[in-house]
Amino acid sequence: MKKTDVIIIGAGPVGLFAVHQLGIKGLNAVVIDNLDKVGGQCIELYPDKPIYDIPAVPECTGEELTTRLLEQIKPFKTEILLSERVEELREEKTNWVVKTNNKKEFIAPNVMIAGGVGSFEPRKISLKEAEKLEGKSVFYSVRNKEQFKNKKISIFGGGDSALDWALELSKFSKITLVHRREEFRGAQHTLSEIKKLEKEGKVSIKTPCQIVSLDNERDLKSITIKFDDGKTEKIPTDVMLGFFGLIMKLGPIAEWGLNMNKKTIEVNPENFETNKKGIFAAGDICSYPGKLKLILSGFHEVALASVECFKRARPNEKYRFEFTTSSKTIKDRLGKK
Repeated sequence: MKKTDVIIIGAGPVGLFAVHQLGIKGLNAVVIDNLDKVGGQCIELYPDKPIYDIPAVPECTGEELTTRLLEQIKPFKTEILLSERVEELREEKTNWVVKTNNKKEFIAPNVMIAGGVGSFEPRKISLKEAEKLEGKSVFYSVRNKEQFKNKKISIFGGGDSALDWALELSKFSKITLVHRREEFRGAQHTLSEIKKLEKEGKVSIKTPCQIVSLDNERDLKSITIKFDDGKTEKIPTDVMLGFFGLIMKLGPIAEWGLNMNKKTIEVNPENFETNKKGIFAAGDICSYPGKLKLILSGFHEVALASVECFKRARPNEKYRFEFTTSSKTIKDRLGKK
């Protein structure tokens, strides 16, 4: 079990800025997110859509904002766990213990829930055989591309994730790209590259069709797809990757005894603490009178929550507010001269 000062649930913009606000106060944090990349809704829902309400930044995309936030927190060398879902939360004296679906455990006096509107979970293949093979030969994200080397891989989906991984994994594996429509939603440049690979025989594109069955004993042997015209085709397959989009779920948070209001968590707007001492909520997941669902509101919320986190993590130290422009301590933590 690893000890830290704050466990942050959610690696979106608000969770990342929480790292900064905690870091300049000298607090250590670990960030846990169910997605396979940082950025939360900004990356998953609108990576290229302009954002206009970030102070001093006239316009930026979700991807650009995420990149800048990562640059801002780089001095704190914070551990960020991706494709990791918080399953359990239990109280242990004055601390909280968090356990993930991969059996990793963390203990801290503070937990900050910055999970947007809940956790994003992949839409899955609606076949019982697929469920049995999940994590063995059926996957919905790529954590380590090395495990997919020299395989026959069938990739499902028509968005950027499906196209990006088809392109990347084609460098060392045989790829079949399957989509239920003729048109792809991903970047045109990536699609053009994949079509070049199709002409070279490195990638096979199957559209418009859907999966109807899996052939497996212990391991996946092949899949059968059905085209819109009724024809079927069996494709030799070692590994399936599904990128069907995401669904938003509140998940285990709903079972933690927090005061809920229409799938949001009620907080005290003085410090954004929930009804459980040491558990805070910020961003779209929290609610209080006058709440605005804006990224900049989330930044304000974690700034105030971080003060209370300091008091709980350092009960024998007096919190002293300092401006970043004049504090030598803060400049040292940021590596500034």
